[in-house]
Amino acid sequence: MKRMLLTISYDGTAYCGWQVQPNGITVQETLQNALLKLTGERTNVTGCSRTDAGVHAREFCCHIDCADSLPESAFLRGLSALLPSDIAVKDCTEVPRDFHARYNARGKTYAYYILNSKFKNPFLCRYTWRIERPLNIDKMNEFCTGIIGTHDFAAFSSSARSTENTVRTVTECNVTRQGDTVVLRISANGFLYNMVRIITGTAVAVSDGRVRADIANTVFKEKKRSLLGETAPPQGLFLEKVLYNKGDFNARL
Repeated sequence: MKRMLLTISYDGTAYCGWQVQPNGITVQETLQNALLKLTGERTNVTGCSRTDAGVHAREFCCHIDCADSLPESAFLRGLSALLPSDIAVKDCTEVPRDFHARYNARGKTYAYYILNSKFKNPFLCRYTWRIERPLNIDKMNEFCTGIIGTHDFAAFSSSARSTENTVRTVTECNVTRQGDTVVLRISANGFLYNMVRIITGTAVAVSDGRVRADIANTVFKEKKRSLLGETAPPQGLFLEKVLYNKGDFNARL
């Protein structure tokens, strides 16, 4: 057996998130069903993260264990042919047997897309949060600058999930505009549940004047979710990139 790292992208609109669950089809389940058809064996797919229903990924990494006899090129072509059009396998590479798609990840980059327009766009409704009122990019960036660094982000997480360690290091967070499209981009060594969507919702609230631009320092101290803005809807969120150390891929040494 060998361990393979798959790099995929997907449109999350039709899926109940990444992780297998009893009440709806997921990306993980769809991949595992395709692998069963390809190899004749049930294969567990381990993802780098757990995206929610409606969230998309330009680059999502996951690992599987498969037979040594299956060439990578044939595997890639065969799996791609068995997947629906909203899931694409971009690459596969052999990695060490102890490699883990989630625990070896040293960072991720997310982007949240907002359509800042009075008019609906039927071609973007699955991939953006439409906000009609004008957004103040300078105010949003002032807030974003305040969350860069190593902080306890406990208040920036939904109570639906809990984790012992809520300290994360944000290395990049900024908002840009191109025409009617506003993008919040954020990179960190890890993210809590709904963290990016809460940060985005708060940046919008800062733009509106409903939340102070310097609220982050207060929230880091008081850990009160109520001081922040709403949780942005899922469809505007994209996992953009997963970072690993180059040494993690030395499978054949």
